[in-house]
Amino acid sequence: MESSWHPASWRARSAAQLPVYADAEALAAVERELAGYPPLVFAGEARNLKQQLAEVAAGRAVLLQGGDCAEAFADFQADKIRDTLRVLLQMAVVLTYGSGLPVVKVGRMAGQFAKPRSEPTERQGEVELPSYKGDIVNGLAFDARLRAPAPKRQLKAYAQAAATLNLLRAFTEGGYASLERVHTWNLGFCERSSQGQRYQAFADQITDALAFMKACGVSHVSTPAIQRTTFHTSHEALLLGFEEALTRIDSTSGQWYATSAHMLWVGDRTRQVDGAHVEFCRGVANPLGLKAGPTLEPDELLRLLDILNPTNEPGRLTVIGRFGADLVESKLSRLVRAVESEGRTVVWACDPMHGNTMKTGSGYKTRPFERVLTEVRRFFDVHQAEGTHAGGVHIEMTGEDVTECTGGAQAITDEGLADRYHTHCDPRLNAQQSLELAFLIAESLRADRAQLREAS
Repeated sequence: MESSWHPASWRARSAAQLPVYADAEALAAVERELAGYPPLVFAGEARNLKQQLAEVAAGRAVLLQGGDCAEAFADFQADKIRDTLRVLLQMAVVLTYGSGLPVVKVGRMAGQFAKPRSEPTERQGEVELPSYKGDIVNGLAFDARLRAPAPKRQLKAYAQAAATLNLLRAFTEGGYASLERVHTWNLGFCERSSQGQRYQAFADQITDALAFMKACGVSHVSTPAIQRTTFHTSHEALLLGFEEALTRIDSTSGQWYATSAHMLWVGDRTRQVDGAHVEFCRGVANPLGLKAGPTLEPDELLRLLDILNPTNEPGRLTVIGRFGADLVESKLSRLVRAVESEGRTVVWACDPMHGNTMKTGSGYKTRPFERVLTEVRRFFDVHQAEGTHAGGVHIEMTGEDVTECTGGAQAITDEGLADRYHTHCDPRLNAQQSLELAFLIAESLRADRAQLREAS
């Protein structure tokens, strides 16, 4: 890291997507208050995640990153947090059992409160107001008072993130995530679905395997990993004042860490090489993500790698492609070849959500599930053709039984979107669709491993 970097050095750069606050002193007061708050996560946890991601980069593990498009203050309920976690646990079981690889579990949770927008303002009739940028910035309702960016929302976001992390730690370390409870993770509305039945078959096999292991003397007493799991959090590093306020020096390493989440990512709209977001992220030692959309050229990606991971540290950087089903093959191939030719080490992940968003005739934003599946299939096809490891997926999903993405085994139609369309921002996969996606990925990973065995 260059000595010129410090947590506020981003302020000298041009910053895209940041909200405009009417009261600069009120904003500064909130940031000063946050700077005195305890860290939400710890440097050692972030280092642990980086080590796990290094295993993904080496082809020895898989990344599963998922959660809400934008966490909402009004949806802050223990049941919703639990349900999203257990769908991720279900997906991880399917991926591990289907592929034979450990799964690195990272949630878009406990901090995903800010969202970039394609337009700074929104117009309804003759009224134009600031766009909704997530609950940490302003309110969703089209109301002048609520749409005005309010600094104190950051304090509420911190409190909600802290409570969410506390609950996640209790679930993952207190026995809820035990493989011995694998049958209890199935949500009620999934049990009778085709995906739920496939999952139950996996659960039966795991239960039989655990019984065999126990008879051989291997149980949660001798092997704690059976009883608990490691779960990390992540969000887009968009609101840089908030991130700066929660950046701390680690006493054991002397490095700066963002303590708002274990992993931060730079969005496709804020990845300017000389921009504020890249400047901030280059200086923190956390593992980082970089969203890569269709406009990202190979030369620009290599320049970003030079800035964000100059020492080519394994596990430091995850490139998250978000191209769309029609473009993933042509766009991703060029990036993979450029990175491989330069000997760079990255985790390759697929975001099959953002490039497949469209509006229906009724005005709802949706993501056709078949296009989501197609992008994931083609992502694996590219890596198989290039001889590289398809590291994993980054998805927007929920444990709720929503109807926001059309298709899937439930055959959600355009007309059916209105039944349970609850998202505050972008459409999410529901539990059944998430499981269906996990089975597809497991099959692709199994095919990749079979190809590697044949090649060796």
